[in-house]
Amino acid sequence: MASLRDLGLSEYEARAYRALLNTGPTTAKELSRASDVPMGRIYDVLNSIEQYNLVRSQTASRPKKYVAVEPSTALDRLLEDKKRELDEKAEQYESIVDDLSDELDAADPVEEQFWTAAVGPEETTDLLLERLSAADRRVVMVASHRSPQFDISDVGVLITDQLEEALARGVEVDLLMTPGLVDSLPPAVGKRYRRSLSDHPDFHVRTSDDISGTFNLIDDIEVCIQVPNPLDADEAFAMIDLKDPEFAADVHETFQPRWDGAEPLSF
Repeated sequence: MASLRDLGLSEYEARAYRALLNTGPTTAKELSRASDVPMGRIYDVLNSIEQYNLVRSQTASRPKKYVAVEPSTALDRLLEDKKRELDEKAEQYESIVDDLSDELDAADPVEEQFWTAAVGPEETTDLLLERLSAADRRVVMVASHRSPQFDISDVGVLITDQLEEALARGVEVDLLMTPGLVDSLPPAVGKRYRRSLSDHPDFHVRTSDDISGTFNLIDDIEVCIQVPNPLDADEAFAMIDLKDPEFAADVHETFQPRWDGAEPLSF
């Protein structure tokens, strides 16, 4: 059950405000009795909720009287205070992340094989986004059939956003697709890639019939291989991420002639 404490008031402050709504204009002494806030605390409590702009006081009267601000106004003010507090917290956390990003630089890649796998749509997407965010120099995307990264869903938007961030930090992105895949894509996909990516000098798209499978080659040392669903080739079932410079070099060696012989695509 929601309470005023959820919006930042203490128990005594919430009691005092609720009591004021019932009593109307009243003195501190009368409010102490009505709210069960100890007399030794009532003035501090009233000063506090006055700072929240939840009460108004009549200073000309003796003794001083207090009246509650209307609930709708009071709640709006508490909400705005909370929003400001959250904005300040968000800025604080962003600053911490910026500082830690500089401090927690990853070590140079170890020339050692390591692989991991993700199964399921969400897990597969998370793994691909993570590895794209780790790219420093080059991303090669090869697709012979439909993949969530080329759809119009939230997944496609997330991956497009990640590619834009990669381009912004100086990563070159090469995308190789089969002509059949290009023809099968919804117009909205081409529109989004044209609007978001195609004008960037480090983003290149070509088509070739001489490719099979769907994979991503990252910095020439890591390969993310999409495993299609055996019941639906257009759906990703899993993804294998293999960090192996030797294997990645073999993949690149096979990819390069196909890229060189491919036709540039203009969206």
